[in-house]
Amino acid sequence: MASKSSDRIEVNPVEYRDPAVLLPMTSDTSQDSMTKEAEQEEVDPKLARRVKWKLDLFILPLMASVYFFATMGKSDLGNAKIAGLTEELGLSPGDYSNAATVFLVAAVIFQLPGTLLIKKIHPNRQFAGAMLTWGFLTAMTVLAKNGGQLLAIRFLIGGAEAFVQGGVFYLSFWYQYSEYATRGAIVASMSTIAGAFNGLIAYAIVKDLDGANGWRAWRWIFLIEGIAPIAFSFVVLFFLPSSPREVNWGFSEAEKQHIIRRAARAHNTSEPRVELKQIWKVMLDLHFWFFILVSCGGAFCQSSLSNFLPDIIAGFGYSDANAQLFTTIVYACGCFGILFFCRLADKTNARGIILAASTVGAVIGYAVLIWVRHRDVRFAATCLVAFSVYPNTVLQVTWAAMSFIGYTRRGSVIAFFNIFPHLFAISGTQAYQDPPYYSIGNATALGMSVLMLLSSIGLRFYLGYLNKKKRANQFSEHAAFMRGKSIEEIGDHHPDFFYTL
Repeated sequence: MASKSSDRIEVNPVEYRDPAVLLPMTSDTSQDSMTKEAEQEEVDPKLARRVKWKLDLFILPLMASVYFFATMGKSDLGNAKIAGLTEELGLSPGDYSNAATVFLVAAVIFQLPGTLLIKKIHPNRQFAGAMLTWGFLTAMTVLAKNGGQLLAIRFLIGGAEAFVQGGVFYLSFWYQYSEYATRGAIVASMSTIAGAFNGLIAYAIVKDLDGANGWRAWRWIFLIEGIAPIAFSFVVLFFLPSSPREVNWGFSEAEKQHIIRRAARAHNTSEPRVELKQIWKVMLDLHFWFFILVSCGGAFCQSSLSNFLPDIIAGFGYSDANAQLFTTIVYACGCFGILFFCRLADKTNARGIILAASTVGAVIGYAVLIWVRHRDVRFAATCLVAFSVYPNTVLQVTWAAMSFIGYTRRGSVIAFFNIFPHLFAISGTQAYQDPPYYSIGNATALGMSVLMLLSSIGLRFYLGYLNKKKRANQFSEHAAFMRGKSIEEIGDHHPDFFYTL
């Protein structure tokens, strides 16, 4: 059984199953008392259901909307490409790839501060400010006269969007591990819904607004998709709560205390200070690099698909307008895949197996795209790829958030999951330069899918090995010494923290 003291928690490894058993430790008195209360709390089921329902009502729609508009800002370039952008600005395939690439370069540069400063800046201010910035810049794209101006604008938009990519980290402030992947899936599914919505908007604009006011359709796409996030940024600013301790309305005092205890069980602390030495320490762990391999493969496939999907479908032989419309079907498959696999992961808690299983469809789909030329079969394969590729990000990020604990350590890992993979995403935008079949890009994506599959399996068994090693050393002198340190100091290296497999 667990024995308690003021500075450590000991857990019998035979009885230990859920990482939520181990609560955050800190020298702060209020945090200590909160931890003790959380250990002793007998939760009223009605209160727990009501709190979870309210969190889903207040937080999920707002965060989903932030990701929705962010994805629109990322993928609208693909729709604009076949709506007159390349012809009017005189862009070569390489110029377009560079425009997609600089967006990702900016995201890499600003990713770490954009994630770790969330508590300092406050999530509502940071997310709203980012939306206001990239919305304005997107609308201003209508003034671009050449490829150089387009490159500069896309770089700035990418930098602004980096400040909302910590949204999954923000969700970890509010949700417990058994709820996390499903909520992350709801938010991340907005990326596919936004892609589909982009296709519908672009289809309508190409059909009805091309040439209106003397503008080609691509200018209308950027104008309309720039105004929308500007308007919604004010909703986020005034209604998105910053943290469990700063909920100001909509919850009773008892509900607020329950939210704080929930946050403690998910290894969250109220301390927003960033420990600089912890940022780089995560790179010394082998399981971090297993996660990165999975994430990099997924980023390559997902980025290339979102940036080139309209062009890929047009290459099947569909008209430009129909290509815009058919992207919605592909994105719908991606949305279903996210919700299906993430719900399955929460229900079974078999994170590694579900992650590996989700990549099998991508391996099959890319193989078909390489070797089959039949139009309808290739379109079906593209839908299968979307079904398999889009769940990857949510599955691996939520699993990583369960595997790395402590504010700086968890935040750094999630930021690095957007930095290293973006480097691969950049290569993804460069690999797709041989239309209409994109054989080189699809072959590379197939290799990345195999890498994701093997790394997922390897990660699952390696974390199992670490758990076995911790159990064997539970009662050693080193374990006793480590129990005297806080979660913020040693994170998931704590001897009583066991990884979810």
